[in-house]
Amino acid sequence: MTRAIGTLIRTLIDLLVLSLAYFCAYAARFDGVPPLQMIKLLMFTWPYVVAFELLVLYLFSVPHFAWRYVSLREAQRVLAATATTSAVLLVVRLVSPSLMRYVDYMQYALIPIGVLAVNAGLAFLGITGVRFARRIMVEHTRSSGLRRREVDRVPTLLLGAGQAGVMIAKEIGSRPDLAIQAVGFLDDDVRKIGTIVHGVRVLGTSAQIEEVTAAYGVKQAIITVANATGAEIRRLARLCERAEIPVKIIPGIYELLDGKVSLTRLRDVSIEDLLRREAVQLDTELVEDFLCGKRVLITGAGGSIGSELCRQVARFRPASLVLVEQSEFHLFTIHQELLGSCLDFQVKPRICDVCDADRLEAVFAAELPEVVFHAAAHKHVPMMESNPGEAIKNNVFGTKAVADAADRHGSKAFVLISTDKAVNPTSVMGATKRVAELYVQALSLSSRTKFVAVRFGNVLGSTGSVIPIFKAQIAVGGPVTVTHREMTRYFMTIPEASQLVMQSAAMGETGEIMVLDMGEPVRIAELAEELIRLSGLQPGIDIDIVYSGIRPGEKLFEELSFDAEKMSKTRHEKIFVGNLKPSELASVQVGLSRLSKVINSGSSDEVRRALGAVVPEMRAPDDDRNERPLDRAPREDDVLEQGLVHATAEG
Repeated sequence: MTRAIGTLIRTLIDLLVLSLAYFCAYAARFDGVPPLQMIKLLMFTWPYVVAFELLVLYLFSVPHFAWRYVSLREAQRVLAATATTSAVLLVVRLVSPSLMRYVDYMQYALIPIGVLAVNAGLAFLGITGVRFARRIMVEHTRSSGLRRREVDRVPTLLLGAGQAGVMIAKEIGSRPDLAIQAVGFLDDDVRKIGTIVHGVRVLGTSAQIEEVTAAYGVKQAIITVANATGAEIRRLARLCERAEIPVKIIPGIYELLDGKVSLTRLRDVSIEDLLRREAVQLDTELVEDFLCGKRVLITGAGGSIGSELCRQVARFRPASLVLVEQSEFHLFTIHQELLGSCLDFQVKPRICDVCDADRLEAVFAAELPEVVFHAAAHKHVPMMESNPGEAIKNNVFGTKAVADAADRHGSKAFVLISTDKAVNPTSVMGATKRVAELYVQALSLSSRTKFVAVRFGNVLGSTGSVIPIFKAQIAVGGPVTVTHREMTRYFMTIPEASQLVMQSAAMGETGEIMVLDMGEPVRIAELAEELIRLSGLQPGIDIDIVYSGIRPGEKLFEELSFDAEKMSKTRHEKIFVGNLKPSELASVQVGLSRLSKVINSGSSDEVRRALGAVVPEMRAPDDDRNERPLDRAPREDDVLEQGLVHATAEG
């Protein structure tokens, strides 16, 4: 039966019910034998009254409710419609006598008030009755034909009828043990409405979540769009919240490295989902040519960025993958994960501190890596303010050691993972990363190795970032501590950053600093509020937010490039390149010599002066320019409509 035929049949049934109600109202009012005059009045007014009643039902959307899922809520809507109809007819009945002198036909509006009252009751009972009868029939059929575990399935709405949604619907249909009843899809492609996907009908658009939830008795929703942006997920999550149903999500395409969508991967919506941006479109052929069949070495392989780089690089089938990490635990963890993926190439774990030149030399001499990703670094801003010498040792001289080894052993490419904190740095950490950029740029002038630096902002959920801290604070009842009400940061998910790092490395020219598009700057305070709401609590009511003040070395805002760089576009829409010319290696080495003398200094001021001599754009922590606020505070509507749900900084 087509949708149009089904709608026509339901409309005819409603017309029949309303007609019977009207005829029975006359019969009841006149004890079954209406006088001839009343019979004439009945026959004349019948089509007009019934047509008007049907029109009001449509105005109240009653015909759009699914009969098999009618409930008290729908019955209330029917009651409101019939009450409205009766009220209008009653008003017409009461004013008719005074209008008869002007309009002769008003005599036909003199319907007995008793008839109107009985008709209202019968119409309500009839319209709701046929719907409840349909529901009873369906439930009886279902209960007699399905096993008990299928009876208890949770009515679920699938949001998105694309490729991932098709796979989910297929799995639901073949897996009764999942206890999920897919009542329908909602998809914003209006061309899909009314179609059936693996036995699941597309009921409407996402704007109809509340209506469909009520009509179909939906108990939960699943977002089945693997490439949904953060703005889309936020909108759907808010709509589900208004409909008072929980929402879950399938992993995004960043997480689906094997391309498989499965309900076993179903999870609650996370802050990373709410902040998800448009999917990165990789130039797969270029990246594959850069990595496939190559010997790849990754430093900091157990860290947040390093471990994700390992996963992403593994997709492109390198000849071997060398994991360099000083933490035994983190190295063991990522090594075991990769071994569990049944890779067809060697994965070699190597415990090594990048500051240990002898050990590093041994690793490079044995493995002869062709591509080096240098992700090892100290990154926590306040921690490095307290340990400035260690920041120089690891971030500057550790980078120098790895870069020199890559140059010495003829690596084809060296990729430095840098940070937005290297731009006009106020922190020791940011300044040391800028020195690292300067060194690899200078080395590129005389080396056969391609040296590229990739600069981006904060990544969500990385070790030491504020999200795990906020979650822990929420778990114990708060308060959630935010440093400053106006603090903003750029954000990026770890998989997105890793994919763009590979793309930048493949397309970059030696000596270039590639800068990733970080989207809009976002407020940490609003991030805290979103995390509290995701926990089912209300900020300021269930969990307080406390502002503790900016920590040493922190900025209120971050920058991605220097004014003098005048960023240029590349062929990838999310990657830009800076235009600052590399410094001469000799001049950079003079600065490094000065920094080597303060590594063990106990004076933070002395270390800062040495860094300032190498990085002239370094600013004092209390520089007024670091406290530039946004033009205005984003409103709640901005968060929902423009995608400014705000993320965090790693420091």
